[in-house]
Amino acid sequence: MKLLRLILPGIAMIASTYGLARFSFGLLLPDIQDSLQFSDVTSGTISALFYIAFCLTISLSTLITIKKGPRKMIFVAGLAALFGLLLMGSAPNIYILGLGVLLAGASTGLVSPPYGAAISLWIEEKKQGTANTWINSGTSIGIIVSGLGAILLTPHWRITYFIYAFLTCITLLWNLQIIPKETMYSTRMILKRGDYSIKGVEGALRLGVASVLLGTCSAVFWTFSRSFFESAGKYEDWQLSIFWVVIGVLGILGGFSGSLIEKKGLSFSYKFATILLSVAIILLAVSPEKWFIAYSAAGIFGGSYIFLTGVILVWGIRVFIHNASLGIGVPFLLLAVGQVIGSLSAGLFIDLWGYAFTFIIFGCAGLLASFINPKKKQTYPSIS
Repeated sequence: MKLLRLILPGIAMIASTYGLARFSFGLLLPDIQDSLQFSDVTSGTISALFYIAFCLTISLSTLITIKKGPRKMIFVAGLAALFGLLLMGSAPNIYILGLGVLLAGASTGLVSPPYGAAISLWIEEKKQGTANTWINSGTSIGIIVSGLGAILLTPHWRITYFIYAFLTCITLLWNLQIIPKETMYSTRMILKRGDYSIKGVEGALRLGVASVLLGTCSAVFWTFSRSFFESAGKYEDWQLSIFWVVIGVLGILGGFSGSLIEKKGLSFSYKFATILLSVAIILLAVSPEKWFIAYSAAGIFGGSYIFLTGVILVWGIRVFIHNASLGIGVPFLLLAVGQVIGSLSAGLFIDLWGYAFTFIIFGCAGLLASFINPKKKQTYPSIS
């Protein structure tokens, strides 16, 4: 299969599931919170449902993908995102909102492993690293679309979600047209007992700890950065939405993570991106009332986060060299575990100590994660 034929609908699906169904919640949260009347602690709890659903579904998705092929799981992921968006848009209370959040979060867990499998099956080996990192950058496209939608429709968050649902439906139909049917599926992947354990797999423990820490520290920015920015100064609605667009625009640079890994190595790329991520979180805490600093923090965060997930993706595939789905599934599962911890604790800390102190704490946690980088001496197969 030609590279672009798979990458383009893949980017669109990742944009729909991650960008529109999942991460747009942080952008729309202040308006949703005003409409449904709930606290920051409740916001953190509802946000954690995205990551809890991800944790529950990514393992299931990996198992089914290995047995049945990528097409079915991509279809189910698209449906979960579609119905999640419809439920969030029509939610009369926090319970229906929470159910929509669960479905939207489930879509991200369902969608990641099948694309890793599809790339390993139908893209030539020397182009697989590029394909993985560019499809992963689809998150940024979704964030840009959600930000532009908010500029045009603020404060009509319900209409915004319905439009996202329509775009997701189109994306789902596109993928169903492109992804080969199961009759064309010839698996090279084998799931053995114990494959989900990181015990005894060289490099897996470092990968796991790093993923949890990075998930924890990044959750505060995804969930509360827009609310923090809004509370810090007298900003217009369009300025608040531009903040989100900046995250997405710079996030597109994350698609180049595969190139940097090839030139500078996995360890350098990881440390570089982790430090930038931490700096972005701390920078927003320093002076959120100054739009230039806040936008700079948003851009650095967007670029470094998408870049970093691309690095973790490649790191995971190199650690779990016999199964691309596990290489994506295990570190992304642990990333989501950290984001559950981060969302719940961030909401609590903000209620106790405020936004600025909470963001500094989480930024410092990210700096600690930069020391748990891939071992340079470990031998990995090339992604090129």
